[in-house]
Amino acid sequence: MKLDDLVKGIADGSDLSAANARALIDRVFGDISDAVARGEDVSVHGFGKFSRKAKAARAGRNPRTGEAMEIAASTKVVFTPAKVLKDKISS
Repeated sequence: MKLDDLVKGIADGSDLSAANARALIDRVFGDISDAVARGEDVSVHGFGKFSRKAKAARAGRNPRTGEAMEIAASTKVVFTPAKVLKDKISS
């Protein structure tokens, strides 16, 4: 599913225009990303939780040359699906 499909589905299932549905979706994902960027966890009941995870710097190898290299520390966004979503996918 692409963003346009999601917009169409929301617009068709509600009394919102496609433009208003798009604005709503942009706002929801914007608020989620802003909260995660601030270090907050975002839980959506029945769907899952978005959070940040710090990855420490570590030693690695360049796959082309085999040369040792340092991989910099980074922060990742992690999504943990809720049990309801896991069960829905598994059925």
